Amino acid sequence: MTSLEKPTEDAQHDSRAVTEAALFEAFGGVRGMVETVVPGLLFVTIFTVNKNLHWSAIAALVVSLLLVVVRLVMRDTVKHAFSGVFGVAFGVVFAMMTGNAKDFYLPGMLYTLGLALAYIVTTIAGVPLIGLILGPVFKENLSWRTRNPGRKKAYAKASWAWGLILLAKCAVLFPLYWWADTAQLGWVLVALKIPPFLLAVWLTWVFLAKAPAPIDVFAEMEAEERAEEEARKARQADDEGLEAPAGRHRRES
Repeated sequence: MTSLEKPTEDAQHDSRAVTEAALFEAFGGVRGMVETVVPGLLFVTIFTVNKNLHWSAIAALVVSLLLVVVRLVMRDTVKHAFSGVFGVAFGVVFAMMTGNAKDFYLPGMLYTLGLALAYIVTTIAGVPLIGLILGPVFKENLSWRTRNPGRKKAYAKASWAWGLILLAKCAVLFPLYWWADTAQLGWVLVALKIPPFLLAVWLTWVFLAKAPAPIDVFAEMEAEERAEEEARKARQADDEGLEAPAGRHRRES
């Protein structure tokens, strides 16, 4: 195991700060959470007041588009805002097609269920999804699978946490989809938007903060390229050094 594969205590300490920054970037931070909550909150608020599916759906879609425009104007990353737009758009389409306002929430609920199963299945398969998500952010790609077993174990724990938390959320929401009215389902869904997410992110931070530091495969590749370039220059210098005496010998002959 090389020094890059066996991090020191200082590297582990530094990795905690890196872990916090990476999680903040990967999951959108406070602003990302706000952009996730606002469209659904607006939908359920308007529907609770006037029971008008069309106005509620249009307002949710408009505000999600405005959030994207704001990010574009500020030249900020739009991936979290765009994901919100697609989620709201699917919800609007479902609700308009069926005429049932509760169906506005159905695509998001199905996505949550699918994501929960993806976390669990990939972990069982030995390729935990959270590692696939965060590996590029930490510049380690898939090196954790074979070269950093402690980190792979942490990713597996985090993926189990995400999967089980999301399954628990689904266990609350799907019965409400059948038994509760639109307003009740909407308010419960809004209430469950942030706390389970924060719990999963916090557990992920706990597991990764205690894990070995990531192996920066990009730094390794750059080091290898530099070494190869230096070796090439050394060989070229040696060849030029050998050619110079040979040339002088021919001229003297």
